[in-house]
Amino acid sequence: MVKLKAGDKAPDFELNDDEGNKVKLSNFKGKKFVLYFYPKDDTPGCTKEACDFRDNLSSLKRLNVEVLGVSNDDEKSHKKFKEKFSLPFRLLCDVDKKVSKGYGVYELKKFMGKSYHGITRSTFLIDEKGKIEKIFYKVNPENHIEEVMVAISK
Repeated sequence: MVKLKAGDKAPDFELNDDEGNKVKLSNFKGKKFVLYFYPKDDTPGCTKEACDFRDNLSSLKRLNVEVLGVSNDDEKSHKKFKEKFSLPFRLLCDVDKKVSKGYGVYELKKFMGKSYHGITRSTFLIDEKGKIEKIFYKVNPENHIEEVMVAISK
């Protein structure tokens, strides 16, 4: 399993967003951005996290930071989730799980006695040169936006 660390070059990616547009890592050269991986659209923790990014987007934009969410859901699911919660940032579709595996966040998980594979909620702060500045693994959506804002402000 891949375990990335701060200072590593961010793994390249090319994914469709919720509108069907191709989004690549190289599109963000010269920009700092948050790439956050979440398990599933329209679930309680994922909704909390997305709405916190939404509610703090103006502060993030003032710091010249973009936000991208990634899950294994498809465009239709992302579009519905975005519209339901007025999310003003792109959600990327990693339906083949290649990018989540490349970032080391697609793992064996356990819930209520059952084992399954899925995305472990994780966030990557990527700098203007495409290097990982900070990684948050096994994120708690309750206070995550504060952690991200502190990391960006350093």
